[in-house]
Amino acid sequence: MTPAPAHHWLRPPADGSPARFAYGADYNPEQWPREVWKEDVRLMREAGVTIVSVAIFSWARLQPAEDRWDFEWLDEVLDLLHSNGITVDLATATASPPPWLTTLHPEILPVTRTGETLAQGARQHWRPTSPVFREYALRLVEAMATRYADHPALVAWHISNELGCHNIYDYSDDAARYFRDWLRTRYGTLDGLNHAWATSFWSQRYGDWDEIQPPRLAASHANPTQQLDFKRFSSDALKDYLRAERDVLRRLTPAIPVTTNFMVMGGTKGMSYPDWAEEIDFVSNDHYAHPGPQRLDELSFSAGLTHSIAGGRPWFLMEHSTSAVNWQTVNLAKREGELARDSLVHVAHGADAVCFFQWRQSAAGAEKYHSAMVPHAGPDSEVFRAVTALGRTLEALTPVVGSVREPARAALVYDWESWWAVERDSQPSSLLDYRQEALDWYSAFLSLGVRVDVVTTSADLTGYDFVAAPLLHVVPRALAGRLEAFVRGGGHLATTYYSGVVDENDHVHLGGYPGALRELLGIRVEEFGPLQEGVEVRLDNGLTGGLWTDRIEVTDPEATVLARYGSGDQAGRPAITRRVPAGGGSAAYVSTRLGGEGLSEVLGSLLSGAGVLSELPAEVRGRVELTVRTDGVHAYWFLVNRTDGPVACGTVAGQLMTGHQEAAEEGLVLPPRGVAVLRVATGASPFGPRVPGTAPVE
Repeated sequence: MTPAPAHHWLRPPADGSPARFAYGADYNPEQWPREVWKEDVRLMREAGVTIVSVAIFSWARLQPAEDRWDFEWLDEVLDLLHSNGITVDLATATASPPPWLTTLHPEILPVTRTGETLAQGARQHWRPTSPVFREYALRLVEAMATRYADHPALVAWHISNELGCHNIYDYSDDAARYFRDWLRTRYGTLDGLNHAWATSFWSQRYGDWDEIQPPRLAASHANPTQQLDFKRFSSDALKDYLRAERDVLRRLTPAIPVTTNFMVMGGTKGMSYPDWAEEIDFVSNDHYAHPGPQRLDELSFSAGLTHSIAGGRPWFLMEHSTSAVNWQTVNLAKREGELARDSLVHVAHGADAVCFFQWRQSAAGAEKYHSAMVPHAGPDSEVFRAVTALGRTLEALTPVVGSVREPARAALVYDWESWWAVERDSQPSSLLDYRQEALDWYSAFLSLGVRVDVVTTSADLTGYDFVAAPLLHVVPRALAGRLEAFVRGGGHLATTYYSGVVDENDHVHLGGYPGALRELLGIRVEEFGPLQEGVEVRLDNGLTGGLWTDRIEVTDPEATVLARYGSGDQAGRPAITRRVPAGGGSAAYVSTRLGGEGLSEVLGSLLSGAGVLSELPAEVRGRVELTVRTDGVHAYWFLVNRTDGPVACGTVAGQLMTGHQEAAEEGLVLPPRGVAVLRVATGASPFGPRVPGTAPVE
């Protein structure tokens, strides 16, 4: 069957006007009396809301008992929204099973690694592999799709909600059975599995499939490849459930596109979203910022990664917050300008929909202190005024809708399997933090004013001049070959400590580290040199490293030493190397954690050597983030003030499309936390003739 069109949720109104940004929130009318509903839609119209997600946690209301249904209230809500010109992303309501179901079938409840059965009373209390849960859930999906197939408000289906947020790892007997089936498919024979898992170690050899269990709590460290495979399996099990709901929806409503909201943010790593993206019609993401010095860097990083997962196509920001959340240790309210800036950073990275959790702030329940478009204070509030102002801004940016993000000349590789592997037990250091290392590299790009695409290991690298692949630990031979071809073709690669070490089965590439990348880099490491927490080493270029060092031997005459250790056990040995083979490319290795500030200096030099230059004036680099979208005729330059003070950008050309700036004698001035969008001809620059950059990275 041909999938539904990916942008059905952007369809223009009946008057034939251009498609607009989708703007709205999760809407939970079941939390409120009916008299509030009409006020809700009146305020939605005032705020410029065009779409809401409905029925996400409504299973108990829609099906109050096994043999009883209640759709009348939802009929009324959808009719009310449609009559006010608001479209609906309708959830399948399967995220949280009702108490009657868990009481009738407690065998659907997840089991932890230690053997405890999780109880009802929160959400996502179901096993991804439970056939009983699937039967009841698909019955609900079938009923909803049948009832609302032709409802004029319906523009998209929203499968479940944040799949895997709380139930990604289930160690139940159901999971054990499906894990064995998954392993049979992956390995074919027990001999294949025993080889991959290296079961000759610790007398773990399996003679029958039924002997295999999930990596439950054991007397010592569980088999490392078993652990890695269980992570792969757990992601696949939820993906299989996603497919099951999707197939019902496509059968009954083939013209309505299907999505589910990913969580590309922070430490959410259990679901392999690049793999999941192929199963839905358009990618949606939830993102919540974490306080700290890299808050805005992480937001931009996650938005860029979502763009990559979406295959470069426009995507849907399904949830973020208008202000404070309720689940952090300290939940800070957003400052003036941050609601709009956070939203527009996602738009800059390809989002054609901006939605929040939620429309009206709950008066009770676990998320009552989570902000919303209409806060507890009501519409006479700074939050709601900021919400309505953002609605006007998105309307002004209507020409941007449907455009794509212009590729950068640099890429940052992000790999789920390396993330899973390096943060498992039995490593040379338990202090390894894959996402933090990747984020530090991203911060370094931002500080230099250089655009960078965050890509996965399956991405085509041939269009890039420079690729950074930090902590790329899991490197199958095929991936190593692609990286070698990239460098032979003139590309410039940079990688780090603990990269290239193992293959897809978590087997070490023998002969010395960095294993599969050893010859490409022209170095050899006999033994790792991880550092104790808090210990630092000096480099002879003035930088300071931490977490890790390597005892590097340069083995190739084409490799040179860019910096050496000035202190510690590796004093005098190479710390940063670069090999420049025939063909014009290069391969650099950074053997210690330098942090964002230290990486900026190293990265700046590597980028200059690769001919990758900043497109921003020197005086605003690091203070302004640049992202470019294009429709083939026009380019839309998003300039984001990353600081809490005004930033003067100088005289600029092009059409100014937003009001998040001030006029001044010196030209465009971005206010604190402000955003400007400039429209120029594709290939042009607001800052003058567009060559590879306005000046070298310093």
